[in-house]
Amino acid sequence: MENYGASNIKVLKGLEAVRKRPGMYIGDTGHRGLHHLIYEVVDNSIDEAMAGHCDTITVTLTKNGTAIVSDNGRGIPTDMHPTEGISAATVVLTVLHAGGKFDKDTYKVSGGLHGVGVSVVNALSSDLKMTIHREGQSFEQNFKCGIPQEPLAITGTTRKRGTTIEFFPDPSIFTETIIFDYDYLAKRFRELAYLNPRITIIFKDERNGASNTYHFEGGISQFVTDVNKKTVVASPFAFSEKIEDIEMDIAIMYNDSYDDKTFTFVNNINTPNGGTHEAGFRAGLTRVISNYNKQNGNAKEKDVPLTGEDVSEGLICVVSVRVPEPQFEGQTKGKLGNTYVRPLVQKVTYEKLTKYFEENPLQAKAIVQKALMAARGREAAKKARELTRRKDAMTVGTLPGKLADCQSKDPAISELYLVEGDSAGGSAKQGRDRVFQAILPLKGKILNVEKARLDKILKSEEITNMITALGCGIGEEFNEEKLRYHKIIIMTDADVDGSHIQTLLLTFFFRYLPKIVENGYLYLAQPPLYRYKKGKKEIYFKDDRVMNAFLIENGIEALEAENLNVGVNDLVSFFKMVDHYRSTLDALERRYALVELIRYFIENPDLISLPLTEMYTKVEAFLTAQGNNILSKSVSDEDMHLFVQTKEGLEELHINDELFASPHFAEANYIFQKIQDWNLPLEGDLLELLTQITDYAKKGSYIQRYKGLGEMNPEQLWETTMTPENRVLLRITIEDAETAGESFNLFMGDDVEPRRNYIETHAKDVKHLDI
Repeated sequence: MENYGASNIKVLKGLEAVRKRPGMYIGDTGHRGLHHLIYEVVDNSIDEAMAGHCDTITVTLTKNGTAIVSDNGRGIPTDMHPTEGISAATVVLTVLHAGGKFDKDTYKVSGGLHGVGVSVVNALSSDLKMTIHREGQSFEQNFKCGIPQEPLAITGTTRKRGTTIEFFPDPSIFTETIIFDYDYLAKRFRELAYLNPRITIIFKDERNGASNTYHFEGGISQFVTDVNKKTVVASPFAFSEKIEDIEMDIAIMYNDSYDDKTFTFVNNINTPNGGTHEAGFRAGLTRVISNYNKQNGNAKEKDVPLTGEDVSEGLICVVSVRVPEPQFEGQTKGKLGNTYVRPLVQKVTYEKLTKYFEENPLQAKAIVQKALMAARGREAAKKARELTRRKDAMTVGTLPGKLADCQSKDPAISELYLVEGDSAGGSAKQGRDRVFQAILPLKGKILNVEKARLDKILKSEEITNMITALGCGIGEEFNEEKLRYHKIIIMTDADVDGSHIQTLLLTFFFRYLPKIVENGYLYLAQPPLYRYKKGKKEIYFKDDRVMNAFLIENGIEALEAENLNVGVNDLVSFFKMVDHYRSTLDALERRYALVELIRYFIENPDLISLPLTEMYTKVEAFLTAQGNNILSKSVSDEDMHLFVQTKEGLEELHINDELFASPHFAEANYIFQKIQDWNLPLEGDLLELLTQITDYAKKGSYIQRYKGLGEMNPEQLWETTMTPENRVLLRITIEDAETAGESFNLFMGDDVEPRRNYIETHAKDVKHLDI
């Protein structure tokens, strides 16, 4: 037995803990965590604005991949810290739980509760530069991976004031992506401007020239108006109040939809999971509407019980509170926990809305009628649910006839496959392990639930079959303990119809069984796209990337590595990177230009700085040298639009700032630089060498591309998609419920125009289209 002593105890000093476990501080190291870095820095500036010392915040995404956040606040203090022996600004950047948030005199309320925000950003950035303008002087300090490169230094005099932080996310931490998403960030900044009508947020993207200024004098009342996309039932009503040490701003309106769009914030921090402030608001709202109906409704309807679900139908509201010492769940601040906030918000909501209803009877009656319609729909849905409810968990007779149930009654190991079509369903039934796998074939496409109320939805046979099979109920009767399967797997063809069915099913689960999604019970099967057969060897691949990785590993000997003095494993890793480069170039080619021309730009970066009118001369020479013929051209300072006759046919090319600012272009450029860093002694074009390697591996083999599940027999379906030993399942998670809801509404809702615009914009991004 090994000794276990003091030497086994790891002490993480300074910001080392953050780099070791970044997810503890920013949620994850993917897309959300990357953008959380900017939020943390901006939140500091917002805190300055809330304290009355800042009115303008500028956020810039630069061409070299950094983010710059600048404000005109007081500037971080620069004098020596009394206990740390270094400047206070350096302490803020390098010490966790350091900052003005813990001093109640500095910030009465703040979003950066834990005091780890900007220090975490520093720790997770490969480079960070801090510039401070304070008391007539400018100061600068640089950091790498959280480590100061020199003491804070005075760099000159200035009339400016405020703090500027410029940082580059560390690629070794954010391995998924280091490219900031303009639209994702713009949504957050727009929210902040609504919540703080006195401030202006300027957001610039130097990569493509995009720029927006957010300033909304109307505040959250304007917020709910701008969010609304439907017919208005009741006009916006907003109120503000301060009670004890809690400040609150609330705005509500109603439209004719079935949705509930509630946006909650604490000290400007979005709380997607709600909390005590939202609970208090909903309790107050329900009580006001119920009381008004009892006192003013007609004889038939005034005794109808109204629930929180009824009064939320068609509601758009913003609940923003400011709390001196908020208690959040985790650093990402998803839910407010302060219990004393609920009764205060409930009291204010009840008093303000009661007075509003008394003074605006037409608006009040419209809201009550909307709630009564929802109540009638709820009762109709309840009756429909009773038809689908299973009488007894052990009585098979009440289950759908199409369901091939499993033998196990243990939900923890039981799986339900929702399979597209009777044909694939038949194969799945034959190929499954009947001990723990149940199969429910779905005929055609289920009802689009985005366009229907629950009572209509429950008249759909396919949906009632699913609900009955799941056994957990739906809506207010949902009971997770009665869920009969802890893996619900959607299995459809890898074509357009299959994707549509997937989306319809995901919409249903998201809208009516969200707990199944949130608790990780919902999955997408990943049937293979390719079958590789060579001799007796038969292998299945789920996509091009996996197949190409296999071909590289098995074809690398075509290069005779021993003559290159390079290890085989190194060569394999290198050409997998080249394959990534090729796939990124392909994505650019589909939208913009020939792959050869895009490579020409990436591998000759000086070209990009030229005006397009000058660049055309070089582009024309390059295309002509490649054996292409330019049939027509349109060249201006903003755009180069060419029609080119190539060996393969006529090509339309677009060369402009949109191409050079594309995330794919940045990614291709980044990968190319990494390829250059390898400096391998290879002769010839890398993409041609890659093709040589994959062709070598393909010799004597047969590769089949599947279009649907029906092309596989039961044994193949089991071996590739259903056996736990080989299968790949994609768990469905929803990181941002609001964004997901907007996406479902965009693609599945009634409004055709926004959907058409989206499709027209992104049509060229489609990789495979089966017709």
